[in-house]
Amino acid sequence: MPESDLPETFHVTTEEQLRAVSNLTRHRIMAVLRFEPATITQIAARVGLAKGSSSYHVRLLERAGLVKVVRTRKVRGVTERYYAMAARSIELPDPGPGQPDVLMRNAVADLEESPADSVRHVKMAHLRLTDAQFAELGARLNALADEYRALSDPSLPDVSLVFALFRPAQRRQEEQEEEGDAK
Repeated sequence: MPESDLPETFHVTTEEQLRAVSNLTRHRIMAVLRFEPATITQIAARVGLAKGSSSYHVRLLERAGLVKVVRTRKVRGVTERYYAMAARSIELPDPGPGQPDVLMRNAVADLEESPADSVRHVKMAHLRLTDAQFAELGARLNALADEYRALSDPSLPDVSLVFALFRPAQRRQEEQEEEGDAK
């Protein structure tokens, strides 16, 4: 199935889907399938898994509707299945209070495992913005990510872009005062 025929977004709505996408190994399998279909053997090689483990994780993703078989072919009497993402992007529900943000947790794990000698652009900035500035910055970041996703070429190496624009939880006044006294 050409990528142009894929739905734009898959909305994760069930517990089964959330469990499937929350696993780091399955997150990495979906990254392999982001741009082109692959077989279990190809997925296993790219993710660094045994074929049996790769097959197990792909079956869970398929059962949850996140990936699907897009073509098959016979190879020495065995049917080889090519899997692809069910949509161009996946939208996760916002985590509830006290729950981990699955997307950010997996992104940090991927960053930590990226080659130490590779070029990285990592920055954290603390800003003070009006509601309008906050909304504008969010829209600009999303537009920039969409612009570069449209330029993506499957023949080039993978690059991950992750950003989080949020208002941190307000800390209690006593905690802030204690920190001020400690300095």
